[in-house]
Amino acid sequence: MAKAPKILVLNGPNLNMLGTREPDVYGRESLADIEAKSCKHGEGLGLAVECRQSNSEGQLIDWIQAARNSHQALILNPGGYSHSSIAIMDALLAAQLPVIEVHLSNIHRREAFRHHSYISKVADAVLCGFGSHGYLMALDALALRLNAQQET
Repeated sequence: MAKAPKILVLNGPNLNMLGTREPDVYGRESLADIEAKSCKHGEGLGLAVECRQSNSEGQLIDWIQAARNSHQALILNPGGYSHSSIAIMDALLAAQLPVIEVHLSNIHRREAFRHHSYISKVADAVLCGFGSHGYLMALDALALRLNAQQET
């Protein structure tokens, strides 16, 4: 039996405050709630999901770099780093893994500075505005992609 593909779900700054931080924008679920749903959903898809969060750009970069040798794909909610971090973009390019960028809110309906994402330039797909369901959608997409790769 083949090992379950490993998916690393990374959440950036301030996402540890979900549920209490601007619930009208980000929802009332905690990050722990979202992580638990993601792990359960991934298991149902035959994926091993690992979730991490950091407010530190350097920590996120270290995890992305390490994922190259340990995971088959990434889901990244870079939070505010979407709009400012060329370093995270470069780490994603170096990792050479499928990446889906997820945002809880629709960043294109918000302040103009949020409309640009360095991460989107290197992501295979971007999901925004679906709330926590975006993480599940990203897992569905990665399961399809990884299964198709195994069949070829």
